[in-house]
Amino acid sequence: MAIARKTAEIAEPAPRDRILDAAHELFYRHGIRAVSVDEIAEAASTNKMTLYRHFRSKDLLVTEYLRSRAADAERIWDDVARAHPDAPLAQLEAWVGKISARLAENGNRGCAIANAAIEIPEKNHPARPVIERHKTRQREQLARLSRQAAFVDPERLADEIFLLLEGARVNVQSVGRRGPGGRFRERALSLVKSAARRTS
Repeated sequence: MAIARKTAEIAEPAPRDRILDAAHELFYRHGIRAVSVDEIAEAASTNKMTLYRHFRSKDLLVTEYLRSRAADAERIWDDVARAHPDAPLAQLEAWVGKISARLAENGNRGCAIANAAIEIPEKNHPARPVIERHKTRQREQLARLSRQAAFVDPERLADEIFLLLEGARVNVQSVGRRGPGGRFRERALSLVKSAARRTS
């Protein structure tokens, strides 16, 4: 019994992890501005003093939340690279498939980072560099794979897929998965298939 109790104690997440987990859930479901520090502390089974010990302000907690969401998105690129080594076209198509699957998930509220960009227009907010870096990086990854896959105009293809995805995320939130946003995979792959590629 004592060993089981000790194991349970070891397995319990640390306060900082509980706070971040609560922030992930509440910020994504309700929006950043709508959620108070008190609500996050309560959901994390802690108090404001502990929260502020780990995150000196709500703005810094928001920044860490977005940094974590950006890292999650970045892992998708790593996953498709491992699944399709030295095959940029297959990686691009696999990425489209994974993103499409995320769009189809129940409770999807679009891109957490795009949502945050709308809620946080202030350029001096500490989260703004995270938002801008992530979106720039995502578009650059699309352009990189498009170049490696020998598309004639990789920058244009990257822009088209990127903008299609941004629109699909908003559309899925607005009208659900039965709307045009639910056809992201079909439309994105159509762009890929119709784009001209170099033959040599």
